[in-house]
Amino acid sequence: MKTLNNKLDAIAKPLLGITPWLLRLSLGVAFFLHGLGKLPLPPQRMVVAFESRGMPIPDILASAVSIGEMAAGIGIILGGFFSNHIGNLITRLSGGAVCVIMIGAFYLVHSEWFITTKLFQTEQIFLFTLGLYFAIRGNSKA
Repeated sequence: MKTLNNKLDAIAKPLLGITPWLLRLSLGVAFFLHGLGKLPLPPQRMVVAFESRGMPIPDILASAVSIGEMAAGIGIILGGFFSNHIGNLITRLSGGAVCVIMIGAFYLVHSEWFITTKLFQTEQIFLFTLGLYFAIRGNSKA
C-alpha cells in the first residue's frame, strides 16, 4: 500500500498547483452559464415564478439574479488571476454572492429539497458548497 501511495503522490505532486483552478473554473463557468441561460433580460420564466410567489419588482429581481450569476462566475475565475488582496477580495465576494444566490434558489425554487436526499442528488448543493469554500478561503493557499 505504501508503494502505491508513493507512486500516486509522485503522479499528483506536479499537478497540485492546478487543483484550486479545477474548483474555480468548474464553479465559475457553471455559474456564468446559469446566468447566461436566463438571457434575454428579464428572464420571463423567472419573472412569472417570482410574480406567483408575490415578490416585489419580479422583472428587476429576475434580471438581477441573472446578472449576479454571470458576475459571480466571472469574479470567481478573475479573482484567481490576482495574487494580491484585490484577487482575494474578488474571490471572497464572488463566493459569497454564489452562496446568497443559491440560498435564494433553495428557498424560492427548491424548498421541498431542504435537508432531504434530493438536495444531495443535484448540482445545486455543490454550487453552494463551492461558493462557500471560496467565500471562506478566498485565494489563501494555507
